[in-house]
Amino acid sequence: MSNIVIQMLSIGLVAGLTGGIFGLGGGAIMVPAMVLLVGLDQKFATGTSIAAQLLPIGILGAAVYYRNGNINIKYAAIIAVGLIVGNLFGALFANQPFISSEMIKKLYGIFLLLLGIRYLI
Repeated sequence: MSNIVIQMLSIGLVAGLTGGIFGLGGGAIMVPAMVLLVGLDQKFATGTSIAAQLLPIGILGAAVYYRNGNINIKYAAIIAVGLIVGNLFGALFANQPFISSEMIKKLYGIFLLLLGIRYLI
């Protein structure tokens, strides 16, 4: 197996693992919003986030959370609709000629910093 294949597989495995644990991906936004703004339990929010992203990335993780009663299907479906619309507008914004990769990186860092501070408080 080539080095690049091993590296890409490792990245996928780590991303999948953190996705299964934390609902990563859209979970960087959805999970904290459901916990901090809506007041859902952390595991419930994580399971719901994964269910919203069900195909193709979350189906097995969602099955585990569903089996343990930690998914709200209605909330996941509503969030999925928002994901479709929000993703379109986010992609349109991020791909404007006046928006650099460096600016996106800094905005994301600020977002994560503020989110981390909010979680700690």
